[in-house]
Amino acid sequence: MSDNIEEILINTIDIKLDQFLKWAELVSTGGEAKQLITSGQVKVNGSLETRRGRRLQDGDVVEVKNKGRYKVSRTL
Repeated sequence: MSDNIEEILINTIDIKLDQFLKWAELVSTGGEAKQLITSGQVKVNGSLETRRGRRLQDGDVVEVKNKGRYKVSRTL
């Protein structure tokens, strides 16, 4: 996997992990997001994250197995 990090812009103070996965178009439904997260395929800031309600903030890095790394960037 590449070391490149794709920046994903959000226009809120924070965003839930499952919502972020949909916003970044990594999944198309909330059910897909839940399955991805609960199956241990998502890391936040280098640590495995299994809570789909985890709140992400500006600067957090989300890594999705076989998809890449994504940095949360707030536009406010």
